[in-house]
Amino acid sequence: MSEKDRKIRVAISIGDYNGIGIEIILKTLKEKEITELFTPVIFASTKLLSHQKDKLNLDRINFQGIQDASQIVDGKINVVNLWKDTIEVQFGKVTKTAGEHAFQSLKAAAQSVTDGFTDVLVTAPINKDNIQSEEFKFPGHTEYLGEVWGGFPLMFMVAEKIKVGLVTQHVPVSKIAQGITKKSVYSKIQQIHKSLVEDYTVQKPKIAVLGLNPHAGDNGLLGTEEQDIIIPAIERCKKEDKLVYGPYSADSFFTSDNLEVFDAVLAMYHDQGLIPFKTIAFDEGVNYTAGLKYVRTSPDHGVAYNIAGKGIANEESFKEAVYLALDLFKNRLDYAELTKNVLQHIPLKLEKGDNKE
Repeated sequence: MSEKDRKIRVAISIGDYNGIGIEIILKTLKEKEITELFTPVIFASTKLLSHQKDKLNLDRINFQGIQDASQIVDGKINVVNLWKDTIEVQFGKVTKTAGEHAFQSLKAAAQSVTDGFTDVLVTAPINKDNIQSEEFKFPGHTEYLGEVWGGFPLMFMVAEKIKVGLVTQHVPVSKIAQGITKKSVYSKIQQIHKSLVEDYTVQKPKIAVLGLNPHAGDNGLLGTEEQDIIIPAIERCKKEDKLVYGPYSADSFFTSDNLEVFDAVLAMYHDQGLIPFKTIAFDEGVNYTAGLKYVRTSPDHGVAYNIAGKGIANEESFKEAVYLALDLFKNRLDYAELTKNVLQHIPLKLEKGDNKE
């Protein structure tokens, strides 16, 4: 089988194994037919996964244990064995070792995409505290992948009904205003526009931009960031023939009518965009890191220690993350094929008697 014809290979990092990460991974892969759609490659150990598989009574799942990503077997659920030791799982507890293993899984999975052994990355939730180390000093997956893959990562929360991008991501509330500049707002609009065109095949995207202050500043009465920063960034985009509108007041924007009009929304900070997003699309919502060379998706929830090990975690968001990664990978290939210069300049050979002037 040629590289072009093989199924898409999905690298999967397990996140914090004391949370629900492995449970939602296994539930997503439990149907035998799943390997007809893609080839899963989980970065962990067969011992760890078998322990949780038995606990969840998922007897139909069989693993193909390999030692390196170069040994992937298509049509199987591959497990790259990163560890040989038996791991003590402590559901619901925050442990240093769980954070260390979460990082090892993420690092190896991301590297496999870089090396071309896998095609896309889907990440299970991490604990942003216990994963911190000398190698991982980032607020989350988004910033880490921006470092190792290069590019300008955009946290793009996506679902069928709503897509939300953020200007500032994982920063304290006290520092949000410092991150709102003409350059940052403009660049995030550009990233959303580029993703909608290349990843979602929207020819003329319509993008709504929210204000920073209550009531979008009320013409300067409640803050001047809208007039001084956000509106100039929007006007610049309009001069480039982009359909960008706003700033809108965040408290009244997220209605069904508005969401039908726009292809995506740019929020100024984390909670401004994610509270309405998770309210509207929690089960099927996906965290997509746009703006990178490779596709990375993740469920839109955290480690959920409170239900870990109970077998009641909902895998729908993780499943949607996998399917979205497959769709985005295909869309990127199609876009690259459609936009490449297939017509080369061929000098015309003049026939005898043609005018040579």
